[in-house]
Amino acid sequence: MSLSKRLNNKASTVQDTGFGINSSAYGSRFLNRDGSANVLKKGIGFFEKISWYHVLLKMPTKKFVFILFSIYILINIFFACCYLLAGFENLTGTTSIVWWKKLEDAFFFSCQTFTTVGYGGIQPSGTIANVISSIETFTGWLGFALAAGLMYGRFSQPKAYLKFTTHAVIAPYKEGKALMFRLAPHKNTILSNAQAKLTLGLTVEEDGRSFNRFFPMDLELSQVLTLTLSWTVVHPINENSPLYNLTKEEIQKTKMEVMVFISAFDEHFSNTVLARTSYTSQEIIYGARFVPMFYRSENKRHTILDFDRLNNYEEVVLE
Repeated sequence: MSLSKRLNNKASTVQDTGFGINSSAYGSRFLNRDGSANVLKKGIGFFEKISWYHVLLKMPTKKFVFILFSIYILINIFFACCYLLAGFENLTGTTSIVWWKKLEDAFFFSCQTFTTVGYGGIQPSGTIANVISSIETFTGWLGFALAAGLMYGRFSQPKAYLKFTTHAVIAPYKEGKALMFRLAPHKNTILSNAQAKLTLGLTVEEDGRSFNRFFPMDLELSQVLTLTLSWTVVHPINENSPLYNLTKEEIQKTKMEVMVFISAFDEHFSNTVLARTSYTSQEIIYGARFVPMFYRSENKRHTILDFDRLNNYEEVVLE
């Protein structure tokens, strides 16, 4: 019996996934591993399709700091050149003669003006120099206000801070087997009422055409009261599972993707946080089970959650 006919006997498909049914219009996966949609937008202007506020909020901290510092340096170089073009003699308090020394003095004067420090060693004189310094002071106020807002937004933005295993596994479970993956919180946050929802996306052949079909995946435990240690999410492969009776070869050859949606309540932010990821058929290991990643400390007073063991698994034999 073909995969399509076997799936017709399963539970009803999910209709509101947000993904289309035409498989020929889709790329390699629906969701990237970081949870973002695997979609590239075309036919719209670059600056129109990008929300720079969200980009700056989500980018890595090192890159964010580097961009802020680079913008700060470039702005001061620009205004230093403006002072030189307006006439270096309009900056009183300096007697530099060589060009690079003039540029250095103008640059550091720009830094002092931009930050409104104003040490007083160099002062602008004349209308043009004072107009430039006035514009730069306003630019500095506006720039630091924007930077402070972005810094606050990055610190105050609710995040799930969850790490997922790089692979899902199909392991023994009770009298049969189950698909499993693991997640764990890696920050000193308190997550409660954590809920997990899984949707399986499959590409199947029907009447000579390829279609995307989506199935809900029942879980052994879909909610935990407090997420403090690792949580192994288990989908039993029974008669109600879309993976029921699929062999190892069929799982590896079938274009499928397990989409994971996690929500939890963060008590520090008093807000609900979300996390997403997905596992394709190439990221599912058949015949393996995870090794426990938490254990008792040597003094028997604490529980150690060892993230070096997050992706550790051992091979097992499945009947």
